[in-house]
Amino acid sequence: MTLSKDEIERAAEDLFRADATGRQIGLLTIRHPKMQMTDAYAVQAALVRRKLEAGRKVIGWKIGLTSRAMQYALDIDIPDSGVLLDDMAFDNGAAIPAGRFIQPRIEAEIAFVMKAPLAGEGVTRDDVIAATDYVAPSLEILDTRILRADPATGQARKICDTISDNAANAGIVLGNEKHRVDDFDLRWAGAIVSRNGEVEETGLGAGVLNDPVTGIVWLARRMAEYGQRIEAGQVILSGSFIRPVECPPGAKIHADFGPFGTVSCDFA
Repeated sequence: MTLSKDEIERAAEDLFRADATGRQIGLLTIRHPKMQMTDAYAVQAALVRRKLEAGRKVIGWKIGLTSRAMQYALDIDIPDSGVLLDDMAFDNGAAIPAGRFIQPRIEAEIAFVMKAPLAGEGVTRDDVIAATDYVAPSLEILDTRILRADPATGQARKICDTISDNAANAGIVLGNEKHRVDDFDLRWAGAIVSRNGEVEETGLGAGVLNDPVTGIVWLARRMAEYGQRIEAGQVILSGSFIRPVECPPGAKIHADFGPFGTVSCDFA
């Protein structure tokens, strides 16, 4: 790690306030040019701790940057992860209040709801399948408490900025349909995502590390490095198989997963 404890706490406090006020902060990777991923996860943990102290509860985890296109864009070769909190959950078809987010975008994903804990560096695909209660169509709402680009230099956000900002996590909308994890070949479970009635993105589950189950394996193994585990009852967003879709005020989002189900939300 390159950041001191004080620097980690200051970054986390800045992000916490940005979330509360809706005012973005500058890039942490400009403030700390030598910042590493371990630093970023430490900032994320400090940020989440503040939210828990404010009364929030952990309901699950998200996996991000699972597609090759997004990894190429950020010059990385591994996913990232963030924490889902109870105030991030929205009902299917929900109207998202105006001003709830700063610069919202959505991604289509397959959500896993767990019936048993997962832990350890040796977690396997079979372990994930055995621990999964059901899978469902979902939307992840992304937001950024950090500027997407530095106005002075034009430098774009880097992976350490995103991880620090709880992997850009902001909300989750679960579809109503629940399926056994082995009812579908999840590599072929896909979605047509529309905004205001026009198709914006399409994709297949195979875009997530060739299989969404692989994303859950990766997360469980990564968490083991930090003494964490996936708990029974938690929701895991396995990773997006589409590019993020911008959601300005008035955006009506609908994701059609075919026989797998549908999920939608509207932004006021």
